[in-house]
Amino acid sequence: MDTIENKYITVAYKLYSVEEGEKDFTEEATTEDPFQFISGLGLTLEAFEEQVKKLNKGDKFNFTIACADAYGEYDDEHVIDLPKNIFEVDGKFDSERIVEGNVVPLMTSEGERINGTVSAVKDNVVVMDMNHPLAGCDLNFVGEVVENRPATNEELQEMAKAMSGGGCSCGSDSCSCGGECGCGGNEEEDKDDDCCGRGCCH
Repeated sequence: MDTIENKYITVAYKLYSVEEGEKDFTEEATTEDPFQFISGLGLTLEAFEEQVKKLNKGDKFNFTIACADAYGEYDDEHVIDLPKNIFEVDGKFDSERIVEGNVVPLMTSEGERINGTVSAVKDNVVVMDMNHPLAGCDLNFVGEVVENRPATNEELQEMAKAMSGGGCSCGSDSCSCGGECGCGGNEEEDKDDDCCGRGCCH
């Protein structure tokens, strides 16, 4: 029986979201600042990993992941009202960050960290959309493999340490986590939330 090999993979790509036949550019990972992850650890979408892990360095790709295999359908029940006082800093409402369209990190009652998008700020509540920003969309990736090689023991140990410590591992400029978690190690508490919280793989 074959053993599962953890691979260190970096890819450069352009991501297009496809909804009701409309295709929109969503994000880009460049060759200079590629998306990087280690396969087999659940760090990115399974369907994305399955597509790229079989490719070699230099291979180009163009594939689409169906909504169901990405972030699922948009669910109106995931739009919730939260009391404004939970967004206070030193007794004052955080009006700089809690504005319509901003993505902000939140914590569930179980201690799980999740991201939500501010839909509206009302007199007594903040309307938060807890759907992933790409919920309801098919995802079209066009790009190339920058690196695909077996992961070293040191890389695996570093990733395991990062996963146990904060859930995600972020470098100075690039992010090596997937899904919807925020960046663990950001001293400004993910002020801009532009690393692990963005898009499909970040």
